Amino acid sequence: MSDSIPVLKVDLAASTPVYRQIVSAMRTFLVSGQLSPGDILPSVRELALDLGVHHNTVAEAYRMLAEEGWLELRRRRGAMVLYRPAPKPSTDACRDFERRVLELVAEATAGGLDGKQLQAVLKLVAENLLDGEAER
Repeated sequence: MSDSIPVLKVDLAASTPVYRQIVSAMRTFLVSGQLSPGDILPSVRELALDLGVHHNTVAEAYRMLAEEGWLELRRRRGAMVLYRPAPKPSTDACRDFERRVLELVAEATAGGLDGKQLQAVLKLVAENLLDGEAER
């Protein structure tokens, strides 16, 4: 990948499909400000080679991000990051977020993290995301 784009890593052995891992990582880069409007992403083929996956896997991830309004896909010219205003939160989005956080907390607890460690990580993540929003 280019020097201006953060390093993206996937776990080919994970139960989460690789295209979803790519979408999640890219979305994190976008929300945190590591990727900004106007940034040009690596081509589908270039990123696929870097990650060791099929180009259709990357193409699907880029399509999903474009459908969410994060990317403009330009034939033979790659993907460009777009400005995307924050949508209004829905009740369903809030419930889904809470459910997913509870699942992650349960997974972390099962992995040995205690309440103080969980709290510290959640606070740090929230602060980093809020700092990224303030910079935009």
